[in-house]
Amino acid sequence: MHTAPAPHLAGNYAPVETELTAYDLPVTGRIPPGLTGWYLRNGPNPHDAASGHWFFGDGMIHGVRIEAGRAVSYRNRWVRTSTFTDGAKVNDIDGTLDLTAGTANTHVVRHAGRTLALVESSYPYELTCELDTVGSYDFGGKLHTAMTAHPKTCPATGELHFFGYSLTAPYLTYHRADATGELVISRPVDVPAATMNHDFNLSANHVVFMDLPVVFDLETARSGGGMPFRWNDGYGARLGVLRRSDPYGEVRWFSIDPCYVFHTLNAHDRTSPDGHEQIVLHVMRYPELFRKDGKDAQHATLWRWTIDLTTGTVREEQLHDRPAEFPRIDDRLAGLDSRHGHATVSRTPTGAVSQGALIRYDLHDGAVTAHEFGPGRTPGEAAFVPADDRPGGDGWLMTYVYDAASDTSDLVIVDATDLAAPPVATIHLPVRVPYGFHGNWLADQPLTNGRLT
Repeated sequence: MHTAPAPHLAGNYAPVETELTAYDLPVTGRIPPGLTGWYLRNGPNPHDAASGHWFFGDGMIHGVRIEAGRAVSYRNRWVRTSTFTDGAKVNDIDGTLDLTAGTANTHVVRHAGRTLALVESSYPYELTCELDTVGSYDFGGKLHTAMTAHPKTCPATGELHFFGYSLTAPYLTYHRADATGELVISRPVDVPAATMNHDFNLSANHVVFMDLPVVFDLETARSGGGMPFRWNDGYGARLGVLRRSDPYGEVRWFSIDPCYVFHTLNAHDRTSPDGHEQIVLHVMRYPELFRKDGKDAQHATLWRWTIDLTTGTVREEQLHDRPAEFPRIDDRLAGLDSRHGHATVSRTPTGAVSQGALIRYDLHDGAVTAHEFGPGRTPGEAAFVPADDRPGGDGWLMTYVYDAASDTSDLVIVDATDLAAPPVATIHLPVRVPYGFHGNWLADQPLTNGRLT
């Protein structure tokens, strides 16, 4: 008797079965000729075609190489973690903790010359420029916790800020690596339980942690298969503020309404008109998530939280009502007052939403524009690709788009300043790219007093 696959293993969630390299990809439109580098995106692709949840599949990187206006090649490669090669588990039956185990399926970033595939339960895995796996990376033996899939690079210092969370105390640890890749700070952050910390906030002067009521649930974990975290009505929600200038100092906590946030857009410091010291956070906020009965709110929308360090209060405001996720900015403005942010409207296994689109938020005047892909065309997260040396200036959004009618995928480049216009270029890929998580444009050389046209 035929059994239908689980939703997270069907349609464009279904894994691809082979690794492929293809050259001289066809293009509709015109790739900006100044672009030279890799667009890389990570996502779950179980090599045995099975996993208990979308989040748990083995990591696969999909990469397109662009050189001076040409789509030179496409390749996809599994990340060869110890789980992939040897079936290793992070927490083995004898209680041994193996942080080389895991899926490395969530993000791919570059820091201090290393390209790292990330998942929040384990060590990073280093990749070559051809997407081959070098091995797990523990910052020269200095990292002793897992690493978040959402580290943040300070554009002023080049430092990489990140954290690791654990199922045992200390549940949360903050880390900082300098611009050369040396791990220079590791300190525990006191939280009362093992909560799912997927992301955090970084401003020029502060790190802001989110202690939210999605908590590790032992009963669910023992049942196997699904997410081992559940919504907890009694846990509460709060934001923890640490001054970057005092990394081992006090973490000051601020209560907020219960909610969950997978992804933050950005944060910045400001002084209010009445002289109050404030931190402004923009996040994609779910009212609740992962209730045991499954009856929770399934969509995130853009919110602003304003932490007033002078009064000890937080103002919470919803800014837009269209469900969206995967927020991104021009990363050169991380921790600063970025006027514009972008997010993706797509479909997820937790519930269908409207047809796929990219959204551009004006965080100063509230204007919102969108690029609508039309029925059956679903984008993933879109990375911002700068067009010039001005942080927050012109640029493009780059994303994989799945076409249900043809069961194929494209890499689409859209003008970030004119979302209503047709795509600048559509690079046609030889295979379907399954829905995935996060990625980046990794330019061969950073911009230096010039413009890519």
